[in-house]
Amino acid sequence: MQITTTFRDMPPSPALQAAVERWCARLEHVSDRLVTCHVSIEKPHRHHLHGSPFQINVMLTLPGAHISVSNQTNDDAYVAVANAFRAARRQLLDHANLQRHFVKPPAGGHYTGFVTTKL
Repeated sequence: MQITTTFRDMPPSPALQAAVERWCARLEHVSDRLVTCHVSIEKPHRHHLHGSPFQINVMLTLPGAHISVSNQTNDDAYVAVANAFRAARRQLLDHANLQRHFVKPPAGGHYTGFVTTKL
């Protein structure tokens, strides 16, 4: 899998880059069909009253699908990265279940159809 990390409005951090690579390796255990992972780490302009939260965006590319997680914010960059990758993992699992035709039953729990028996 090709991993691209972009740092915006902040200097690049090798430790944060390593954390992103570890999380990407964990995603590869969920699905071996991942082609690319683009992570954007942004520290928007400073807010004097509320601090300056980090904003994380993760975009995953699979054959025939794109998964995007955006606007995961936290004051700690590592917590924001973890939250973003956990959300991406949930979406990746949902996508894998749809591909396997393993979907939850309808909310009412009622199925339509009929039962036949052989005599």
